[in-house]
Amino acid sequence: MTPITLYGAEGSGSIAVEAALTLLGIPYSLVEGATWAEESARERVAPQNPMRQVPTLVLPGGEVMTESAAILLYLADAHPQARLAPTATEQLRRQYLRWMVYVSSAIYSLHWIKPDVQRVGAPLELRETVVNAVHDRIAFCWSNMDAQLEPGRYLLGAELTVLDLYVTVVSRFGPWRTRFYEVAPKMASVVRRVDAEPRLTEFWAKRFPFDEGWE
Repeated sequence: MTPITLYGAEGSGSIAVEAALTLLGIPYSLVEGATWAEESARERVAPQNPMRQVPTLVLPGGEVMTESAAILLYLADAHPQARLAPTATEQLRRQYLRWMVYVSSAIYSLHWIKPDVQRVGAPLELRETVVNAVHDRIAFCWSNMDAQLEPGRYLLGAELTVLDLYVTVVSRFGPWRTRFYEVAPKMASVVRRVDAEPRLTEFWAKRFPFDEGWE
């Protein structure tokens, strides 16, 4: 059977998906390419995803999945033994679904604006102003989420879920971790714990390294 193929890029939203695949021990073929910066990368993924974005997952048999949150939800549910998500009968399931969609729609989606502010009708000369406004909105959304959570060891309690992976990765995008720690102090300890997850040490170093000044 053809293995899973993932179109992704170092330091991008695909990293959360790659981290989940790593924890699950699922082999996959990676097609690398920063679609927000490279026309060649956009052309490579276009036959599978007309939006020409990563992550794009091609399952054995050819079925395509896009949208990072959807892929993470699928992977966790397809492998319940790994306990990367509350089951459908658990009370935590509702909040898990709520926050997975929230991170995707209220935060992650805003990063689409930054490479080209003309996508929202802003002139190029106002790019810095627009990006700063986007970062302010993202910080507000993280603060809003933090105010409504009471994390345990992880965001939803004692067990690591794909929500933790998602927040850990997306919180490294602008306005960067230093501000995330300020506006989301309760979640800060969780993402630091996921940063230090022993099962992901080699993965982080390869795909989203903690180089000097990364925060």
